[in-house]
Amino acid sequence: MQVGNARYLKPGDLPDAIAVFPLTGALLLPAGQLPLNIFEPRYLAMLDAALAGNRLIGMVQPALGEHEDKSGEHHLAAVGCLGRITSFAETGDGRYIVSLTGVCRFRLLEEKATGYPFRTFRIAPFIADLSAENEEEAVDRAALLTAFKAYLDANKLEADWESVERASNLTLVNSLAMMSPFGPAEKQALLEAPDLKTRAETLIAITEIVLARVFGDSDTVLQ
Repeated sequence: MQVGNARYLKPGDLPDAIAVFPLTGALLLPAGQLPLNIFEPRYLAMLDAALAGNRLIGMVQPALGEHEDKSGEHHLAAVGCLGRITSFAETGDGRYIVSLTGVCRFRLLEEKATGYPFRTFRIAPFIADLSAENEEEAVDRAALLTAFKAYLDANKLEADWESVERASNLTLVNSLAMMSPFGPAEKQALLEAPDLKTRAETLIAITEIVLARVFGDSDTVLQ
């Protein structure tokens, strides 16, 4: 996996622990890009630490229901995605505008006490994500594009079809999943799909459910 100027090929290329940025509804996937507007002081400190170190942070959603522990911190979803800061700008009013590029998913282990204002966890990376290109042939691209087009048509939206046609299956599946307007539970299901093929199938299924709920018979819409 090439991300920016860094290559992540094996477990030793990844950290054992990572600072995490909890954000409801945010989905980062391997090779995907997620823009962020950082303004809260503890997350500004997190960005400063990441830029001074390995430029990696972990994106993770609060657990569904957002239960808090005794310290007042939200419980977090079990799975998140590691992202490398590949673009960074200061706004002049105390904010950072950054772009994260996804490296691989991870499972949270135990939280570490660091003395920093942000939270840090030991993680177990999904090493298979570093070579996800091998999964591309299993994706039913035609079915995915059919569902995507049906969603666009139902909502009177347009797409740059030349760019869509040029995109690899990995880029297409993960980009559509990240851009999808679905809720936190659906985003977490897409993140936790075991492989690219299953993620594509999950995205199609969620799209069909949304179309059926809003517009009636999804089979008619998808034709």
